[in-house]
Amino acid sequence: MTILDEITLGRAAPDLRRATAELRRLKEEVSRGPDPAATERQHAKNKLTAHERLELLFDEGTFTEIEPLRRHRAHGFGLEERKPHGDGVVIGWGLVHGRTVFAYAHDFRVFAGALGEAHAAKVHKVMDLAADAGAPLVSLNDGAGARIQEGVTALAGYGGIFRRNVASSGVVPQISVMLGPCAGGAAYSPALTDYVFMVRETAQMFITGPDVVQAVTGESITHNGLGGADVHAGTSGVCHFAYDNEADCLEDVRFLLALLPSNNRELPPVVPCEDPADRRTDALTDLVPADPGRSYDIRAVIEEIVDDGETFEVHEAWAPNVVCALARLDGHPVGIVANQPSALAGVLDIHASEKAARFVSTCDSFNIPLVTLVDVPGFLPGVDQEHNGIIRHGAKLLYAYCNATVPRISLVLRKAYGGAYIVMDSRSIGADLSFAWPTNEIAVMGAEGAANVIFRREIAAADDPEAVRARRVEEYRTELMHPYFAAERGLVDDVIDPGETRAVLIRSLAMLRAKRAETPSRKHGNVPT
Repeated sequence: MTILDEITLGRAAPDLRRATAELRRLKEEVSRGPDPAATERQHAKNKLTAHERLELLFDEGTFTEIEPLRRHRAHGFGLEERKPHGDGVVIGWGLVHGRTVFAYAHDFRVFAGALGEAHAAKVHKVMDLAADAGAPLVSLNDGAGARIQEGVTALAGYGGIFRRNVASSGVVPQISVMLGPCAGGAAYSPALTDYVFMVRETAQMFITGPDVVQAVTGESITHNGLGGADVHAGTSGVCHFAYDNEADCLEDVRFLLALLPSNNRELPPVVPCEDPADRRTDALTDLVPADPGRSYDIRAVIEEIVDDGETFEVHEAWAPNVVCALARLDGHPVGIVANQPSALAGVLDIHASEKAARFVSTCDSFNIPLVTLVDVPGFLPGVDQEHNGIIRHGAKLLYAYCNATVPRISLVLRKAYGGAYIVMDSRSIGADLSFAWPTNEIAVMGAEGAANVIFRREIAAADDPEAVRARRVEEYRTELMHPYFAAERGLVDDVIDPGETRAVLIRSLAMLRAKRAETPSRKHGNVPT
């Protein structure tokens, strides 16, 4: 019998020393979990406990837990006999790289991490604290969804989470880390946050599970095949980052937090930089072929430009024809959007447009300047693209750039054709500065296609069509596609030496750091969907 039991029964007078010892024992018991076997089962699945995960996320010894002793008040279905402290979720705050971050972590050992009324109230509490304190929120998800025994109150708890996700969107960074199952309506909370991390094999997300899918459609599929990390990282685009283990995953969550401001009223954190701001980037002249038809990896270009070659690519496995990455220039975080010539020649399609639009919007929300590297042949043609809405999906990227008020710099590396050139943050849609390399081709379309359209009758009627076509192609290229055509008309601010790319970008961003943009008075815009 504990001292709390004795006091309740009137058999003992309060004793602070003994009560403190009892409190310490109780909290240690809560941290260990209600059943050692449950911890062993968690570890057997290559999964850490909630407290072990929080230890990896936060700077050592800085996590402060709140409401560890909370219990549910539900009755029926045996719940009145099972009232573990904590109710299946750990909440609190700590430091990540010395800055305050809030978190909640499902404890799968308690009710399989399922959400009930008390559980939801704890999550609501920490979400409200994060919003009020202006600090990031990290959710460590490993739960079985709504607690069925509590009925509609559990569903209402999810509604409160969703409402808070939306209220904090663009106000404080919200990061979801998927470390176990997340099914049904519970999956919508991660979808509402800024970034989603997943661990392979142990984490799954889906609205309806494999059993329901098979019953309704007859399709047989595994949990990972339906909603595993690689599926969401490479096919659906729900997941931004996928990892083989929890330790690597949480280490990169910490790295991402180091690139983000605490809230939308702050600038991103700056770190000392030993990579010279005026370092020449002459290697770029060999990395990028002058021939617009030859492929290359844009990642190598980005690594040559940014501080110490260090980048953090977002959605690496999804829509690879556009690269979105966070990096630093002279110690200041920047968001980089770049066409990837090694994947679909760098064209914009539905998924690439959605991916880049989301990235641009997120960077703008948290005051991260944007650098756009342009080498785009156009939008991907095809019946499938048109019927699936390339117009409205491409408009998402156009909307995101036009709506962004952070410093924006675009650089045309080689080709920039048609509407895709306009969408990739051209001067005409509001880029603060636009630069180009001396091999750039900015035009409505390539010279071959343009000549075939403009001179098709002449070519068709000629005795030697190929000779006429070649002459007209060269004429179009010479008159309208030479590297200085756009600069002469003020559509490019300067044509620069590739070796000066890093220095030009850093100087330009330093000048734009104090940029203040006026926006129209409105409730909100109507984003294309």
